[in-house]
Amino acid sequence: MSEQTPPRKAPVIPPDMKAFNEKLIAEFRANHGQLSGPMAGRSLLILTTTGAQSGKQRSIVLGFGRRGDQLVVIASDNGAARAPAWYHNLLAHPTATIELGPDRFEVRATTAAPEERAELAKAVPYLAQQQTLTEREIPIVVFERV
Repeated sequence: MSEQTPPRKAPVIPPDMKAFNEKLIAEFRANHGQLSGPMAGRSLLILTTTGAQSGKQRSIVLGFGRRGDQLVVIASDNGAARAPAWYHNLLAHPTATIELGPDRFEVRATTAAPEERAELAKAVPYLAQQQTLTEREIPIVVFERV
């Protein structure tokens, strides 16, 4: 982080993030990917990974961008000091399921190489803002259909 750039406040996180995500997932699935309220119109997908340690299926709602046929997300966890659990799950089990609107399909996840980051970052313009919230380099994850 640059000494000239003051750290930004992290976005307001719901007190019960698990309950917030469960509600979003239920609404997403019930309405074929359409959400209401402050989440309406956002580019969101549901990612279901296999737990790295538990082996259980875990689902999360994520914002995404596109680069051609690829879906691009960032493993920010709202600027947390550590990458989110879903990212660690993908490192252990890179095949996952994505729900996008009414569609559900399998993908293979890869982490962007250093030389790919600048181009892929264009697909997720909020990466720069999220990066100001943490010292770690936020991974960029690319999903391709299998």
